[in-house]
Amino acid sequence: MKIKEDILENSVLVGLILPDQSEKLVMEYLDELSFLAETAGSVTKKIFVQKLQTPNRSTFVGTGKLQEIKKYCEENEIDNVIFDDELTPSQIRNIESELKIKILDRTNLILDIFASRAKTVYAKTQVELAQYQYLLPRLTGMWTHLERQRGGIGMRGPGEREIETDRRIIRDRISKLKTDLKKIDRQMASQRSNRGSMVRVALVGYTNVGKSTLMNLLAKSEVFAENKLFATLDTTVRKVVVENLPFLLSDTVGFIRKLPTELIESFKSTLDEVREADVLLHVVDISHPSFVDQIEVVKQTLKDISAENKPTLLVFNKIDAYTWVKKDDDDLSERTIENMNLDELKQMWVAKGDPCIFISAAKKHNIAKLREDLYSIVREIHAGRYPFNNFLW
Repeated sequence: MKIKEDILENSVLVGLILPDQSEKLVMEYLDELSFLAETAGSVTKKIFVQKLQTPNRSTFVGTGKLQEIKKYCEENEIDNVIFDDELTPSQIRNIESELKIKILDRTNLILDIFASRAKTVYAKTQVELAQYQYLLPRLTGMWTHLERQRGGIGMRGPGEREIETDRRIIRDRISKLKTDLKKIDRQMASQRSNRGSMVRVALVGYTNVGKSTLMNLLAKSEVFAENKLFATLDTTVRKVVVENLPFLLSDTVGFIRKLPTELIESFKSTLDEVREADVLLHVVDISHPSFVDQIEVVKQTLKDISAENKPTLLVFNKIDAYTWVKKDDDDLSERTIENMNLDELKQMWVAKGDPCIFISAAKKHNIAKLREDLYSIVREIHAGRYPFNNFLW
């Protein structure tokens, strides 16, 4: 999928290193923010990082760092500055007043990507609701800086409508969108109930780990897949048959660190596919340096939507892209995951006792074994649901 804009915007990214965070972790967050910016249609020109005890209440970063950012933006024709945390309305106003260019925070950027990805009426309604909920507390004093903006990332969806609207109109629109979503939710709940008692399997995982590619392999379907964040917004459900045993497989929206609360609230009904699933396939990008942290983010999100206690198979994807750093013989420091080869990593995860499998969806490696494991899991659930239906096996 191509971004609508022909000309990419130039951006700088800003992050803080707080006392409870390491510099390495913050840089990983900023790398992800850069990928988000790229997905939205922007090129990262520079990253600014500052160590602070707490974010500055007025400008997020210190005044000296803000002046440094301002100078760089003026000298390098920067279109926007993106902060890796959610800014308060007053911080946005103060920073824009000083820098005189468009300011985005992580939440606004993610909402913008969702707006560009939404294709169905349902997804568009969910995203628009989330955007208005984000904008409502930020209306005061926004008129002057909105007049300077001319579209681009952060301004899709309802963005430019803010200029001629007010709180009352936005509240009315939020109420209308919630009503519309309730109607669609009832329709989707009815569709789910009409599927009968077939075993349901849901693909979950961090964004861009290969869920849609795996969906296409298992269901022999053509679900949109791309090496960008949030390629899938609408839940796709397909009937899959393995060794004469049918079940439903659903592909859901990917999770991410600091997922905006507005989106979690708006997409709760989309996540019903996860809540109502009998089995979860938790897909993990093992080639990502922070895959362990991503696993924890997904687990926490599943907990947030009350889906953490379901039978789960960890599917470690992209083993073809896995790399590791061999330690020198005289290096006596403690070994880390980064120093383990793939076989050692497999042994470690198997020893943990969590059901897992290692595959490459792109290279179709170990997919037959995944089908066998999936068949065994679904068969056990199916046998419990239909104890006399033994003709299937």
